[in-house]
Amino acid sequence: MSVPEIVRDVVGGAVGYEAGLDALTVAPAGEVDAALGGALRDAFERLFRGGWQPAELHRVVARLGDPVQAALVVDAATAYGKRFSGVDPRWQEQVARLPAAPRRPDRITLLDSTLGLLIELRRLPVIEVLVPPPGATSPVPDKADSKVLERVRALLAKAESTDFPAEAEAYSAKAQELIARHSISEALASADRVEVVPFARRIGVDHPYESEKASLLDAVARANHCHTVWSPELGFSTVFGFDADIDGVELLYTSLLVQANRAMARDEPGKGKARIKAFRRSFLVAYAVRIGERLAEVTRTAIAGQADLLPVLRNRDVQVLSVMNKAFPRTVRSRGSRIDSLEGWESGRAAADEAELG
Repeated sequence: MSVPEIVRDVVGGAVGYEAGLDALTVAPAGEVDAALGGALRDAFERLFRGGWQPAELHRVVARLGDPVQAALVVDAATAYGKRFSGVDPRWQEQVARLPAAPRRPDRITLLDSTLGLLIELRRLPVIEVLVPPPGATSPVPDKADSKVLERVRALLAKAESTDFPAEAEAYSAKAQELIARHSISEALASADRVEVVPFARRIGVDHPYESEKASLLDAVARANHCHTVWSPELGFSTVFGFDADIDGVELLYTSLLVQANRAMARDEPGKGKARIKAFRRSFLVAYAVRIGERLAEVTRTAIAGQADLLPVLRNRDVQVLSVMNKAFPRTVRSRGSRIDSLEGWESGRAAADEAELG
């Protein structure tokens, strides 16, 4: 059996992993490197052309816990982008932000990690293309006013750093107010511009308690004229909306999650693993529900009295839902998380009332 056939059969499951690795270890190094390199290029090309962005693919692989495999993704994304001219700036920015590769491992470790990575990559499905891969062209969304985003970031940074809940709440509320006002300005400015279209962005949701965190992201999104689809098997939510709105959602969600984790650590009971787990899950559910209520109230206040804005927002919501339904024609409504800790629920709502909204 040739080296390429060994690689193919191990990845496809026809040959056992350990037997295949042993065979590659004693095969001529040049043949092994060529076979593994070619298989990796084909696997990465399928995924990059099939919708996976550099940051997303790196995150999914890094969650497996093998730094060598994560480094291989960095190398592949960098090399793939260099093969083409006119690469989308969002792709380039993601590659530039990927972490530097660690020290090169010994050969056996590299063979093991590469073969294992090929198996993992084969399991990943093609997903919706949101950022055109190198070699493809697509309109780049207009970015939100950087001055507004910088003000929002500054307010949220203050909310995350203060030890006083009331102060954090004031900062967060101001941030959401800025986001809502900027969204209104963008909506009115673009009402007569037919070229302004909704976009989508995938936002990673880390374990543990992924479903509860995804609910928080959905609450933030809905308060800011966006919609989400949660993909638990891949560990991310796809946020649909206009780009300025998605920017605000991503900033606010990230900050609120930091604040939630801090409040949860402060309030959680000190004994019993099961009790702590129930507390945290219930805390995050209550936190998401209450945050959604607060954000929606801030947005309603910002919109109040602007009758000419309502038809514009309704039209934009129809556009967003149309894009979402096209990307995900079949979705199911997920079952809500159980509330097993009244203590956690009450603490989560209290923490949401304390949270800075911006």
